[in-house]
Parts: sequence; C-alpha cells; structure tokens
Amino acid sequence: MSAAVEVDNLVKAFGDFIAVDHVSLAVEKGEIFGFLGPNGAGKSTVIRVLCGLLSPTSGCARVGGRDVAREPEQVRKTIGYMSQKFSLYDGLTVEENIDFFSGIYGVAKERRKERKSYVLRMAGLEERKGSQTRLLSGGWKQRLALGCAILHEPPVLFLDEPTSGVDPVARRAFWDLIYELSSVGHTIFVTTHYMDEAEYCHRVGLMYAGKVVALGAPADLKRDMKAYSLLNLETSDLLASMRAIENQPGIRDTAVFGAGLHVTVDDPQAASAQIRDALASSGIEIRRLEPIAPSMEDVFVAVVEAEEKKQS
Repeated sequence: MSAAVEVDNLVKAFGDFIAVDHVSLAVEKGEIFGFLGPNGAGKSTVIRVLCGLLSPTSGCARVGGRDVAREPEQVRKTIGYMSQKFSLYDGLTVEENIDFFSGIYGVAKERRKERKSYVLRMAGLEERKGSQTRLLSGGWKQRLALGCAILHEPPVLFLDEPTSGVDPVARRAFWDLIYELSSVGHTIFVTTHYMDEAEYCHRVGLMYAGKVVALGAPADLKRDMKAYSLLNLETSDLLASMRAIENQPGIRDTAVFGAGLHVTVDDPQAASAQIRDALASSGIEIRRLEPIAPSMEDVFVAVVEAEEKKQS
C-alpha cells in the first residue's frame, strides 16, 4: 500500500534562495504528521508544493499517488487545505460559508445537506450557524475553516499553522477535532511552530533552514536525547547564571525555558555539584535545580545546535 504523501529529494528555490533543501519523507494513510520548526524554516513552502500551488525546482512529491508537478489540478481536487490566515468570508454567516464552499468544492447537490449537518456537528457550530462569521472568536473561526476544508471528504488534509494566534484552550479543542478526523481515515499533515503540539502527532519532522533535521515519533525523538541528561535550573539571576555555568566541564548546553534554564549535561550528579559551586561563588541564589525529562522543544534545540556545529 502506497503512502498518502511521498516526498523524495524535494528542492524549492526562489532565485538564489533555497527554501526547501532536499527534503524526503513519507506519511501513511490515517496518520497525523506534524511538521515543526520556526517561522521561515520552509514548512509552508513544502505544504504549498504538496498542494500543487508551487512547482518543485527538483525532486518529486506525490499526494494520493499523484505527482504534484504533473497533475496539480487532480491533486487539488482530492485534498483539503487550511491556511494560517483565516480564509472564509466574514460578511457571511457560518451556514452561508458552508453552503458557498460546498459549491466551490463540488459537493454533489444531493449530499450538501448531509455534509453541512456533519460539519456543523463536528465543529460544534450548530448553535452558531446563523451567526455572522466576523463575530466569532478566533477558535470558532478555525473550527469553521476546518469544517469547510473537509466538506468534500478529502482523504488528505493539509493544515498550515492552523492554531497560530489561537489561545491554548482553543488549540487543545482544535486538536480534538484533528484526532476525530484521523480516526475516520483522514491523513492529516499539519505545520506548527508550537513545539508542544508535536506531542499530539503520531510522527513529526523537525525542519530548520530548509532541511528536515529529525524525523520520528515524539517519544522516540525524546528517547534519543537520553545519551545526555537534562536539568531544570531556576535562580535569582537568569543571564548571570548562564554566563557562570556555560563553560563548565560536562555542561553541553544551556537554554532559556520559561522562568528558568534547561541545562544539558553528561552526568547530572557531577553537573549539579559544579553548578552549585559556580553559582555560589557568583553570589547567585538557586531556587530550583532538578533533573527533568526532555520536551520536544529541548529536542529541537539540541538537534538544531548539532546541525549548526556540522556547518561551522
């Protein structure tokens, strides 16, 4: 059985700028695949190539077995696409937007009532169907946009930064909808710069400077960091703490994380003693120093720093 999405050595250049640099990956049917990385990493460019909106410079990409360069129109008919910019019509009601996009996506007339009912129910918008779209909160607008993107029952759904600018509660509710769609067979390809959203995906690709620098299940990527240990450090002076400990032997990296530092070390016991000594001699108060499990953000920082060392 072929994968739902296949990318082989994909390159996309804009003049001298390489936005996508020899990316290869495959996404299986029914999988939730997350594409993570900072803004400008190349995630959205990959999505636009896969949707048939941009032509590859070299390499190839297939969606549902169709070549995106040779059959872009056919690809666009069989996918759902939701961009980070809200793309529906603010002047229409929720129901009118659904009716409009049913026509745009070519939903058969005899099925439009059924599909509208499904989308309203799935997105929790039944009681808001007569509301002006412009009056909806960001979270409800995103639900409506997702509903409109699946009106024609596309087997593959591309979501480009769908939760950007949405509050954390609405983000979690949106991901519940993604799980529901995956459970009924949709393949979901989602880009995000929120590292915590990686935990919701079956597999993730970490993208940096146009390249995929890590690929796998979140648990596997975090387990790969177990060669090192991670300490959470909170002190009375964050920046002075970084300067005091960053060149200590056995300390591989320090990164600001929330109100403290995540410190990557070879030996947590030895490093803890070194950190206590270094900070005491600098007159810095330690408020917390403890081993922790790595997050996806820690994984991303470690992978990017390893990549930068290779290039230097």
